[in-house]
Amino acid sequence: MKATRTVQKILANYEGETPGVKAKLCDMLMSGKLGGTGKMIILPVDQGFEHGPARSFAPNPAGYDPHYHYQLAIDAGLNAYAAPLGPLEAGADTFAGQIPTILKVNSANSLMSGTAAKNQAVTASVDDALRLGCAAIGFTIYPGSDSALDMFEEIVEMRKEAAAKGIATVIWSYPRGEGITKDGETAVDVGAYAAHIAALLGAHIIKIKLSTDHVMQPECQKVYAEQGIDISTLAARVKHCVQSSFNGRRLIVFSGGASKGADAVYDDARAIRDGGGNGSIIGRNSFQRSREDALEMLGKLVDIYKGKG
Repeated sequence: MKATRTVQKILANYEGETPGVKAKLCDMLMSGKLGGTGKMIILPVDQGFEHGPARSFAPNPAGYDPHYHYQLAIDAGLNAYAAPLGPLEAGADTFAGQIPTILKVNSANSLMSGTAAKNQAVTASVDDALRLGCAAIGFTIYPGSDSALDMFEEIVEMRKEAAAKGIATVIWSYPRGEGITKDGETAVDVGAYAAHIAALLGAHIIKIKLSTDHVMQPECQKVYAEQGIDISTLAARVKHCVQSSFNGRRLIVFSGGASKGADAVYDDARAIRDGGGNGSIIGRNSFQRSREDALEMLGKLVDIYKGKG
């Protein structure tokens, strides 16, 4: 598999990284229908852990079977499939080598009390990722949580081990917790900060949510106004988050969020593309649709990232 010049330029941004990690990044960037373009679409299916089986899979019961998601990601020509340990193990042999996989190594659940600090349990290891042939580990941090410092320390150690064993790291950076208002979870200043924190922690791929034009931090409100930072459109806010990810030297993808209409999903993708983002990591908005509808939607997203839509 020969890397395109676009992919080679991206890999050159990861100075000092191990060849094994670069090989895994190259594998993801060169896979699927967007292979070689520098753009990515990843299917994440960790919602069963986060929200429970019925909320996640009842809208499309085929999704109760982990094999369904492997096959959907393969048939749609995606760059990678991400899931916790159990679902990856359930299809690791059947689908070995057919699509790069990302092992989600920590997870939360919706049965915790509302008074518990926002945190996630470590549920898998780097050796699990190595055993399953994964391209990367995935880890969620919650900037703004009282438990955030513990999460930062956990991923620093896991990332170090993963890099030493030739496995890349994807960080889900989701602001939430005691230090963040509800509107602040998607505020543009907080989203850019979350992306920057992930980059500082050594993420090879950063995953954040799309931002609104709300600015939560009073100190930032002054800076955004004084410096004339453009946050007027979704594409402008994407551009700002890309800039905050080492000025585009780190791959950054944006989550699909809650279930929404197909047109809204396409509009989001156009904004990500126009703002210089590297793509989408889209779960519920794909696997909760019928297989036929999901494949059609993912195909249109591929076209959008290729500049055709």
